[in-house]
Amino acid sequence: MNLFETIIISIVEGLTEFLPVSSTGHMIIAQALLGVESTEFVKAFTVNIQFGAILSVIVLYWKRFFQTWDFYYKLLIALLPAAIIGLLFIDYIDALLESVLVVAIMLVVGGVFMLFVDKWFSRTTVNQDMGWKRALKIGFWQCIAMVPGVSRSMATIVGGMSTRLTRKNAAEFSFFLAVPTMAAAGGYKLVKLLLDPAGQAMIQENLTTLLIGNVIAFIVAMGAIKFFIGFLTRHGFKAFGYYRIVVGGILLALIFSGVDLSDML
Repeated sequence: MNLFETIIISIVEGLTEFLPVSSTGHMIIAQALLGVESTEFVKAFTVNIQFGAILSVIVLYWKRFFQTWDFYYKLLIALLPAAIIGLLFIDYIDALLESVLVVAIMLVVGGVFMLFVDKWFSRTTVNQDMGWKRALKIGFWQCIAMVPGVSRSMATIVGGMSTRLTRKNAAEFSFFLAVPTMAAAGGYKLVKLLLDPAGQAMIQENLTTLLIGNVIAFIVAMGAIKFFIGFLTRHGFKAFGYYRIVVGGILLALIFSGVDLSDML
């Protein structure tokens, strides 16, 4: 990847990681449109720059990360379903990451779903405490996001709202849950690379690119989080639903008109 491609993909990661539009899907789309070949380094890069994005959550909510051990206990419970399913089906999930068609379909399906989310899950409760049952339920919702194009953010926020959390509280827990989830996924792939001599060499050769990507993702993600919390609280999900439908529809139109975007990956 050249510097321009690095910057664009990193901006896309930072903008979309915490929005309910699928960061993985958007990076796959960006990669395809830029004509970036899906080499082992590119795959590692798109996972690695997530560390920059999750660091933005820790910086913005640092007081919440230095509370009681109960906070981490609830995050662990919510993480378990995705961790177990991810380990069992990692090869299948990696194969899906190569498909622009899957991304396009899930963008549209998820977009239609989001048009009705605010109506279906509008009821809240006075009790907004994060109990272990509520955390576990959100964790199971997160598993849906293993399909590219679904959006981890969307799945976990809707999961929180299904337990009658407010949109704001559901979104914030989604951000907190992103930290161990993305750190575990990224850390697993990073360790695999570091245990492989070829992987070590690849990281050393591209260390500057990885650093640039993480810094950009960190800065952009901080702005995206601040925007999203305010927008979601005031306006809900509909705008994101329409956006997903438009983007997914354009991709499907391109694919079915003979433009094979998957060849670019």
